[in-house]
Amino acid sequence: MSTETKAKRGRPKAAPEAEPRRQALVLAAYWRLAEAGFEGLRTRDVAAEVGVNIATLHYYFPTKEALIRGAVGHAMERFRTTFEPGSKPGEQLAAQLQGVRRLAANEPELFAVMGELALRSGRDPTIAAIFKEMVDAWHATLRTLVRHAQKDGFVDKRLDPDTVASLVIATLNGLFMVPIANTAPERVDKALGQLEKFLRLKKSSRPSP
Repeated sequence: MSTETKAKRGRPKAAPEAEPRRQALVLAAYWRLAEAGFEGLRTRDVAAEVGVNIATLHYYFPTKEALIRGAVGHAMERFRTTFEPGSKPGEQLAAQLQGVRRLAANEPELFAVMGELALRSGRDPTIAAIFKEMVDAWHATLRTLVRHAQKDGFVDKRLDPDTVASLVIATLNGLFMVPIANTAPERVDKALGQLEKFLRLKKSSRPSP
């Protein structure tokens, strides 16, 4: 990936003065995953990018698994930005799907990281465990969002919340698995649009951020 492309995506500097070292290491690992996959994620390279030695990296992340968990945590934080502060609980499901559209357009590297996790989890037990923890937590959150949406009249009440949560995750995982160059925002929009039609999801009247 060229320097120009990174700049367009707004890649943060690895170690700005105001940023704690731990977060700088997380960001460096996150971007390594997005750009080079697990094959390119080497702890010494991450440490060098942040400007610390390997001993310092191990102080914050004793194992590579711990560093990967940090990168996954950052990815989930990005998805949590899709929630709209101040909106009704029933509106949050629609807000999250709309937020995923925004992330696909503005942060394609997030989809690359999630795709790497999904692919690697099929042949690496350690990554599979991390991925399962993430999916289980996400599933629980979505199930709650669906229930709130049904209660407030935004989603068909005849649908099973647990099944709907699984369907949303399956849809997103399918999008993550598509090579990043082919995961255009339009593709994401169409897929989520079909999902919203199936759910009979009513959009909030609140303007999008």
